Amino acid sequence: MSDTHVRGRVRVEQGQKRVRAFVGGETVVDSTAPLLVWESPHYPQYYLPRADVVAALIPTATVTHSPSRGDAIHFTVKAGDKELVDAAWQYPDSPLEELRDHVRFDWAAMDAWFEEDEEVIVHPRSPYTRIDVLPSSRHVRVLIDGEVVADTHRPWLLFETGLPVRYYLPKVDVRMELFEPTETHTYCPYKGVASYWSAVIGGRRHDDVVWSYPYPLPESLRAAGLLSFYDTKATIEVDGVAVR
Repeated sequence: MSDTHVRGRVRVEQGQKRVRAFVGGETVVDSTAPLLVWESPHYPQYYLPRADVVAALIPTATVTHSPSRGDAIHFTVKAGDKELVDAAWQYPDSPLEELRDHVRFDWAAMDAWFEEDEEVIVHPRSPYTRIDVLPSSRHVRVLIDGEVVADTHRPWLLFETGLPVRYYLPKVDVRMELFEPTETHTYCPYKGVASYWSAVIGGRRHDDVVWSYPYPLPESLRAAGLLSFYDTKATIEVDGVAVR
């Protein structure tokens, strides 16, 4: 990663990964020169050279304004038999000169995104976010409504850049008879797809209080099948001290 530019709150970096997007089985864009643009501080978006766009871009009447990036003209993306209205936009006169000949696509409007040959979900991954999953001998207890529902001396601690520590526990150290699986799933570009359980304690139901990544992405493989509790829905004690 090199050539960093900052204007206002927007940071722009030149990426080196091959980035592709698909709609209806057709290639929308295929680029080895993506820009990573932090429109907000949490994670970047891809801006891709107009020359690398394969799908037809049909201008619409929509124009939007960004204080930092200028006026954007919008396009309908035509790929195969699909037409996605206003699913792409460009800042041809942006004060950020490096953006002018690049196109920003609506992430959710695309069927799939890839970095090299690995699919990326939710949003582009930040090169500055790191996942570490470390074994520990700390004593972790989890209580719901005052009842101990998990107790272990072999947790795994997941450290993710900018986020609180999460404690992942082996199922054998969790009272699974108190939990019911739900239909809830959430998605993380660094960890994968999470499944959830609700707790039933003394006849009271606590929805989606614990989650697990049964098939995590490579950087989070150590967390596979372990359970982690929301500290806003349960009390988590580490070496006798409640954490929040």
